[in-house]
Amino acid sequence: MNIKVASISKESSHIIFITGGTKSGKSEFAEHLAKDIKNLSYVALSENNLEDKEWQRRIYLHQKRRPKDWELIETTDLLNTLRKKDGPLLIDSIGGFIMESIDKEHKQWLTNMNSLINLLKKRKFVTLIVGEQVGWSLVSEYKAGNTYIERIGELQKKITKISNNNWLAINGRAIKIDEISIEIPT
Repeated sequence: MNIKVASISKESSHIIFITGGTKSGKSEFAEHLAKDIKNLSYVALSENNLEDKEWQRRIYLHQKRRPKDWELIETTDLLNTLRKKDGPLLIDSIGGFIMESIDKEHKQWLTNMNSLINLLKKRKFVTLIVGEQVGWSLVSEYKAGNTYIERIGELQKKITKISNNNWLAINGRAIKIDEISIEIPT
């Protein structure tokens, strides 16, 4: 199946959210959706730990898959990137945003999260966002792990609500969840 990101309005944001578990295919699917978008910037939202050989291997595999004409932005500061960068973006992955404020108090976290949502809604370009699904099984024995799980769940619900297209990647397959789901009333 060939899926196109077609007829996107230049007057309002167009957010495509792809979520899934580890090794589910979410990044590959986001890259597939973005492959024909001109002037795309790829936002790698993590620190590049040169001493972590496994992390370096994963970064290399991601780099190898991406088209050479995509601009690479490696950052941990998503809010400033969204404030400064026009044009289409692929953000991989939103968990880096959580990690950047994992030690912040809840009130500051809410401010950061709401700033992110407002910046995303104001964008006039396609924005593909990759997000991690966590918390489906093991519960962390550490406070930081549980904070991460709660915050990513909270943030991804908000991203889903403002997204034009929502996808779930699982076992190398992509499911368009907008077509088979209903919003849970709050």
